[in-house]
Order: sequence, then C-alpha cells, then structure tokens
Amino acid sequence: MRIVIVGGVAGGMSTAARARRLDESAEIIVLERGDDVSFANCGLPYHVADEIERRSDLLLHTPESLKASLGLDVRIRSEVTAIDPQSRSVMVRDHLKGLSYTLAYDALVLATGAEPIVPPIAGVEHPAVHTLRTVPDADVLRAQIEDGAKSAVVIGAGFIGLEVVEAFRRRGLEVTLVELAPAVLPALDADMANLVESELGRNGVTVLTGIAASAFEPRDGSGVDVVLTDGQRLSADIVLMGVGVRPATGLARECGLELSERGAIVLARECGLELSERGAIVVDEQQRTSDPHIWAVGDATQVVDAITGAPAVVPLAGPANRQGRIAANSICGRETAAQPVMGTAIVRVFDLTAAVTGHTSRALDRAGIAHHVVHLHPNDHASYYPGATAIHLAVMFGYDGRILGAQAVGAAGVDKRIDVFATAIRAGMSMGDLAELELAYAPPFGSAKDPINMAGFIGANVLDGTLTLWSARDLETVTGSDYLLLDVRSAAEFATGHLPGAVNVAHTDLRDRLSEVQKIARGRPVWVHCASGFRSYLAHRILTGAGIASASLDGGLQTLLASAPEAVIADMPKHVRLVS
Repeated sequence: MRIVIVGGVAGGMSTAARARRLDESAEIIVLERGDDVSFANCGLPYHVADEIERRSDLLLHTPESLKASLGLDVRIRSEVTAIDPQSRSVMVRDHLKGLSYTLAYDALVLATGAEPIVPPIAGVEHPAVHTLRTVPDADVLRAQIEDGAKSAVVIGAGFIGLEVVEAFRRRGLEVTLVELAPAVLPALDADMANLVESELGRNGVTVLTGIAASAFEPRDGSGVDVVLTDGQRLSADIVLMGVGVRPATGLARECGLELSERGAIVLARECGLELSERGAIVVDEQQRTSDPHIWAVGDATQVVDAITGAPAVVPLAGPANRQGRIAANSICGRETAAQPVMGTAIVRVFDLTAAVTGHTSRALDRAGIAHHVVHLHPNDHASYYPGATAIHLAVMFGYDGRILGAQAVGAAGVDKRIDVFATAIRAGMSMGDLAELELAYAPPFGSAKDPINMAGFIGANVLDGTLTLWSARDLETVTGSDYLLLDVRSAAEFATGHLPGAVNVAHTDLRDRLSEVQKIARGRPVWVHCASGFRSYLAHRILTGAGIASASLDGGLQTLLASAPEAVIADMPKHVRLVS
C-alpha cells in the first residue's frame, strides 16, 4: 500500500509516524512544499525573542532522520499542484530538480494546514509588513531586529500576536498592539482579558483596542507608517500581522472534495470570530473526506465543537496531532473516532499566564445557551506558604450543572487548573463533581481546598440556591433606588474607593447591625459586595438567615472593576458612616 501525505508538521508527520508503526510494509511518501517537514511552529515567537537561541532547535526532524528512524520517503520542496481522484494520483512539482511528475496513491492524506489572513489593506505588501508562520518568517524578523529595528506594530491581539509582542519587547523594541475587538485576547471574556491588557501596559506596550489598520505607507528609510481607521499614524520599523488564519483548502476544492459552507466559524479560540473565506475540509470521525480514498487532518479540516456540537475550525497543534493518529488508524484498518474539540489553549504574557477551554460566556450567549458564570480569585497555593499569588478564574456552566467553559489568568498554577477543567469538560462532569475532586496538595503546590474545588463549591451553591449572584451587567439596575447596595469590606477599604450609593458595614459587624440594615433597606433587596466575593457570600447568608432578600456580587469588586473600572468612586474620606 502506498500512502501519500501532502504536508508535514503536526498533522502530516503524526499521520506518517503512526502509519509506519501500524504497517511496516507500507510505502509512505510525505510531500512538503517548504524546506522544513517537521518544525516547532509554536516555538517561532520564542526564537524571535531569542529565548530559543538556536534555529536548529526548532527543526525536529529532517528527511534523513525520518528515513533512518521510520523508513519514510520525505520529499521537501515538493509542491502538489493537482489531485486526480479518478486515477488516484497527484501531480507534483519538484522545485529542487525543476521538474513535475505524477504520483499514484492508495491512500491520500491532506495536511495542508492554514495560511495567515492578510487583509487587503493598502501597502500590505511593503517589506516591513510580515506574518509569522514558518521558520523563514522568523529568520526575517530576527534579521530586521539585528539590523537595528527599534519599533514595531502588531496587528491582532490573539495568541500569536501576544507572543510576538512579548518577543519584540524582550528584544528591546517599542511596541504598539492594535486590536479590532473591544479587548485584547478575544478568546477570553472582557473582564478576564482586561487583566492581560493591564499586564501589557505594565511592560511598556501601548494597547489600542476597537480600532484597525487602514493603510501602510512607506516612510523615509525601511519602515512604514501604520494608518489607523481613526486617522492616527504609528511609525514602525516592523509590522506583524497576527489577525488569524484560514484553512488552506485550494487543492481540496479543486479536486471536488466537500467543504464546509463559507460561514463556518474559525474559532481559533474566537480570535475575533473570523469567518473563513472558503470552507474547511469536511471529514468524518475517522478523518475521511467525501472521497473514500482521501483523508484530511490539521488546520484545514472542520471539527465538531465539544460544547455546541456545531462545525468549527480550531487551528491548534494538539488536535492536529490527534487527528493524524486517527487518520493513520483508519487507513490501516483500525477504526477509532476523533473526539469533539474544546479549543484548550494557553499563552504567556510577560509575568502572567492566560488560558481557556470550552466556550466563553460571550460565545454561549451568541449560541443561545443559557448558563451561569462564577468568578473567583483564589491563591495558586497555600496562602501561608511564601510566594502565593492569585489565580483569576471564570467558570461557565449550564443550569444542569454541566461545565461549559473555563478561563484562568494568573502568575502561577494556571496551566494545571485549566487542564483539570478541560478534562472535566471532556468527561461531562458537573460543578458538583469539581467540588469532590481529589487533587494533589502540599503547601508549595496548592491548598487543601484547591481552586478547582472552590469553583465547584461556588457552582454547587448557585445551583442549589444557597448562593444568589449579581454581576457587573446588573450594575445600572442595582445602583438605582429599588435596591440597597451594601459594601461589607472594612471602613478603610471602603475609603479607598466604592460604588456610588453604597453603604458600608463590615461583614464582621453585620450580625450586630442587622436591625440598622433592615431599617435602611425598607424592604428592598440588599445587593452585597466585597473585594473578591467571599465576605459578601458570608454576609449574604447572614441576611438570608434573617429573612432579608439579598444577592452577592460575583467575583467581588476585583471582577467588576475589570469590566467597569469607572464604576468606583475613589479617594473618599477615611471615616465613613452608615447613611441612608
């Protein structure tokens, strides 16, 4: 059997390696149009940053090493220009030898990947404007930095954009980040993304959101002026376009394979919810296309969204590798099924880490899925052990308790928590199940009540009615005259800033001052808040026990201020009395 694989890297090479392990007698040919058949494209920004110093460290395998270890026939600079499904053959252009030939196959695997989206902006072809997808792309960026580039503009604040922003800052460039969405990292809900934006500001990055580039105009020397839609002009030696990718499906389309409709969502963890210009390749659970002799894997393929069951495109290395294994199993007679994709992803932004799995609250709203959201801010490990820092968590779950998504931002411990959430979603677990998880604990690593457990406790309380929440979206309502807004922080905290119209009773004084609060409430519901949500929960239970209708602010002022920093009155007198 001859297996021909078009494209290497994650999807193609995982298919080839698995197929060889299953069938020693198969002839396996990998056709790669570039120079590098197996490279760590996820490591490219870190090579630009010089954290990965040696270019060779990105090159995982060569044709020679793959021939020696797996008996693969790997042909670089070999571009497939056409597919003939009737004769089961491909036309190959060998750019090394300058000739073309026809290659027959028994099984064909398309691992054509994705291509960077380059909007049709005037001047986008200027040599200072780049994308970052291949090792040569990284070579060019490094060369420009080493030639004395001083300033950069990054267009797009998704995962790649943020990684490149950090790389440029580490190399000493002045950086401006431009994002069309209202907040950076559109994979997160705005209240979580704003934590990332603050970290960018702390590290000297100028962030412009809700705006786009309209033109790139040459300037004296080698750089460009980036003209924004509001007329601003940004001078840059380097421009990096990081606005997303689209499935590379030209070959599939031309040979008549079924593609998804044009509106297929390119999730890419919702980097602006870009719509693909052309559809992704439709595959079944074995990665087989509409042609029974052709399989497809990786960024060019359509997947099933794990939360909604809808078709989606998620260009991530993890799914691509797993799809390669599934395709090889199918070709070699082992029927295994690809699983729906959650889009679990993580990014380092200077001293913070941000991660996501499943859907955001925004995406669930758009899909019409009713859900709860809880925010919490636990420490990454025991607070009494030195070095503890907060993890900011947001968890989305259905009215039946099923976990639908999670987001985490923090300096430490984010990766292992998001992986637990991803595992829980895959297992169909509920918030109550999270409360009962047995997780490793020692003071340097976690707490006896891990942040995962704490999220479960809060979610279970919401579901069984022990906890009623209000959130930032209710702010306009609760600051009206129909509610009593009660701040249960200390008087000293209250004096540093508080919500307009709030009255202050420390939660430790609330039991002794219940009659006073009842008198001021005059039968109105009492909406309680504190810094992070824990003290207001305690106050909420005290008020509920006294027969007073109340609700606790989800995530406290930490979460509310991430959404609406203008909501707080600051610099109030230090001695604040309870007033009606």
